[in-house]
Amino acid sequence: MSQQNVPSYGGQAVIEGVMFGGKSITVTAVRKKNQEIEYFEAPRTSKAWLTPLKKIPFIRGIVGLIEASANGAKHMNFASERYSMESDEPQENKGPSKLTLILGVAVVGVLSFLFGKLAFTVLPAIIADFLFGKWVPSGFYQNLVEGGIKIVLLLGYILAIAQAPLIKRLFQYHGAEHKVINAFEAGVELTVKNVQKFSALHYRCGSSFLIFTVLVGVVVYSLFDYTTLWERVIQRIILLPAVIGLSYEVLQLTNKVRDIPVLRFLGYPGLWLQKITTREPDDSQVEVAIAAFDAMRERDQQVASGNVATTG
Repeated sequence: MSQQNVPSYGGQAVIEGVMFGGKSITVTAVRKKNQEIEYFEAPRTSKAWLTPLKKIPFIRGIVGLIEASANGAKHMNFASERYSMESDEPQENKGPSKLTLILGVAVVGVLSFLFGKLAFTVLPAIIADFLFGKWVPSGFYQNLVEGGIKIVLLLGYILAIAQAPLIKRLFQYHGAEHKVINAFEAGVELTVKNVQKFSALHYRCGSSFLIFTVLVGVVVYSLFDYTTLWERVIQRIILLPAVIGLSYEVLQLTNKVRDIPVLRFLGYPGLWLQKITTREPDDSQVEVAIAAFDAMRERDQQVASGNVATTG
């Protein structure tokens, strides 16, 4: 199979497992305490009226984000429920740990982006105006300060939740997901030994998408003037869809040029952030990621051939 014909699969880490999405099916594999691997699958649903929108640049990124959130929510709930059922903790003590886990999933999962992006857009604008409004000229330089505050808040949030042992494991599964995708795109057999040789970073990652929204936002916001803080905040909210759509196109561009030496550096900001949101997985975690990927591919091919109908 030539590199041009290799399908672009995506996935995400879930609690004690990995989810991968195919053309028709999304499959999650999780490791149970008895070391067995349990699977959950769901059809990749899409409204017919959204199909034309997914072909339009700058709009397709927003549509894809919404669809990924809807499809990924089922898998995160499945993994969370399985973890809660197998936890040794007393029932009354599960609340804080589960909340911490959900916050951790929110960083790497696309679902949280819809809820958290608004806060990471409005709050830095207010902080920048309050702390630096008198000393930094408005316009591009204020936007740079605002972007810097966003990055500090984002890194602080990730580093804070990354201290929890369960979140560290989640980040290991995130690394396992990337390794499997990298190995598949390289055309090698998906064995634990082969997959472990590949990088835990990937240009087409949701973490990269997060950092690109910050960088793209600095440029987009600089094209518009404002006079008051509230005008600035409202402007940011109105322009948020444009920033998301353009950031998606930038993410896709960096992935396409990653093998071009002169241009591969364009994706480095996202890879730098992934050094925090991914960890080197152990063999058991890679095995789970391979199992999820193989099951997704098998079921996707069965659906495509008409041998098996989608369920869920």
